[in-house]
Amino acid sequence: MTKRANAKYKIDRRMGENIWGRPKSPVNKREYGPGQHGQRRKGKMSDFGLQLRAKQKLKGYYGDVTEKQFKRNYLEASRMKGDTSQNLIGLLEQRLDMVVYRAKFAPTIFAARQIVSHGHIYVNGQKCNIASRRVIVGDVISLGKKAQEMALVIEAQSLPERDIPDYVAPDGNDKVTFTRVPKLDEVPYPVTMEPNLVVEFYSR
Repeated sequence: MTKRANAKYKIDRRMGENIWGRPKSPVNKREYGPGQHGQRRKGKMSDFGLQLRAKQKLKGYYGDVTEKQFKRNYLEASRMKGDTSQNLIGLLEQRLDMVVYRAKFAPTIFAARQIVSHGHIYVNGQKCNIASRRVIVGDVISLGKKAQEMALVIEAQSLPERDIPDYVAPDGNDKVTFTRVPKLDEVPYPVTMEPNLVVEFYSR
């Protein structure tokens, strides 16, 4: 198992929730935190602690996006019209690696990022290997020829634990169109996300 896989499941145990809804998550067997002191009783969390936890969970869900990228998304969301927390979710869902994950071209967000960076994804017919690229409404995302035969992609398409959401319209098995920027309640999170606490965290 790679270092990355171990670390990604550590986020699950740290949060005490199966944040991707994966059947392999260790939280399903051990509901206490990781490490030597994981089974200790937890004290009451401060407001800051709750805000930080909400930020770590959202950031972790999107494949542990770097703090720099995540904060940039927040700053942009705060400059846009409307509710900052809704805007933040919209911007995160517009990432190319996220659209690839939503389209079930990859079993995990980490695999989706790898498929993009290895040059297997095309946006409007042009190869794109930048995972953080912003997808706009109407963009067509397709799999390269080689990727269509990859075991990883075939496995992802048959996963029972998640469905393709309404804002990603499939066209066959190898192509999707991004139809609209979703709102928080349209995004199929397996656990409750609290972007309003993330906004509070950054606006302290």
